[in-house]
Amino acid sequence: MTVPDNLLYTKDHEWAKLDGDRATIGITDFAQHSLGDITFIDLPKPGAQVKQSAWCATVESVKAASDVYAPLSGEVLKANTELTSHPELVNKSAYEAGWFAVIKIADLEEKKALMNPVQYKEYVQGLSK
Repeated sequence: MTVPDNLLYTKDHEWAKLDGDRATIGITDFAQHSLGDITFIDLPKPGAQVKQSAWCATVESVKAASDVYAPLSGEVLKANTELTSHPELVNKSAYEAGWFAVIKIADLEEKKALMNPVQYKEYVQGLSK
């Protein structure tokens, strides 16, 4: 399981890469591995408002459909439309090519509710016990 050191994480297995007042978001390697082969992704639309811990996308796989929750609140600036025709990019590259959206962060204080990489690794290890 890959857990990059430059990201923040949620207990629902989403990640956020902060860059000033913007964040690129997606699902973790753990999440994509748990889902299996991803077959469809319903992404948030540019201009949409997302709220921390509220639904922002849906991922369907050969195993199940799962909701994706926004790690931070804000306005969607860009969606990774490449995933519409190539959802398998999330399986191949969850943190690079498989990103879901870029948002303009509404409240940077919300990042305090996210886990750092060490905390996320410990959290995931606790799930398998």
